[in-house]
Amino acid sequence: MRDASPLLPPVPAPGETAPPLALVIFDCDGVLVDSEPISLARLTAGLNRIGVPIDVETVRARFAGTSMVSIMGHIAQDYGITAPEGFVEAVKADTLRAFDTELRAVAGVAAAVAALGLPSCVASSSDPVRLRHSLGLTGLLPLFEGRIFSSTLVARGKPAPDLFLHAAAAMGVAPEACLVIEDSVPGVTAARAAGMRVVGFSGGGHWQHDPAAADLTRAGASRIFRDYRDLAAVIAAA
Repeated sequence: MRDASPLLPPVPAPGETAPPLALVIFDCDGVLVDSEPISLARLTAGLNRIGVPIDVETVRARFAGTSMVSIMGHIAQDYGITAPEGFVEAVKADTLRAFDTELRAVAGVAAAVAALGLPSCVASSSDPVRLRHSLGLTGLLPLFEGRIFSSTLVARGKPAPDLFLHAAAAMGVAPEACLVIEDSVPGVTAARAAGMRVVGFSGGGHWQHDPAAADLTRAGASRIFRDYRDLAAVIAAA
């Protein structure tokens, strides 16, 4: 069932008028490519191998949309386990191998992006190698070539606003004229902290349960949608 109904007031305060949209910023994992079920499973398996007692649902709830640097910091702090040298690289390599056979674009996203009628870019917590690999495998790279921004470009990853502010500045657009499409709580939080409008996408394979809309709404998403046939209507209402 599709749901694009409004859930929160827009970012501007009551009585204020938002400027026209000039840029749509897409997260990548879980928004453009249905990678989260794959990457969360590979991360969970890797953490289990080094003795972290965690399951994939906990990994999803705590770390979806978060950079590996931030994840490993939380693991060290919360579990007292420091990953061995080469652990992050091994998990990334394992994930990319799984992508080669399993990764797919989110249904309908290519057509929706091609029909946007607005400038667009990607701003993701993933590293540049994974970003290009994912977008290339799924045929989406030509839609965003030259407009792909990774958290490696900024000092702080999501939920800090740095990455979205960097992307907007690079594209020459004011934050208040940007709309972010996000699937994670850290991503939604980062977009709101950047002063941008943000909607939640819950159509990825990792959101196959009811709390998705509630989680993203609590973080500050103004709308939730789960089908890219609704993107034009979501943008028109932003």
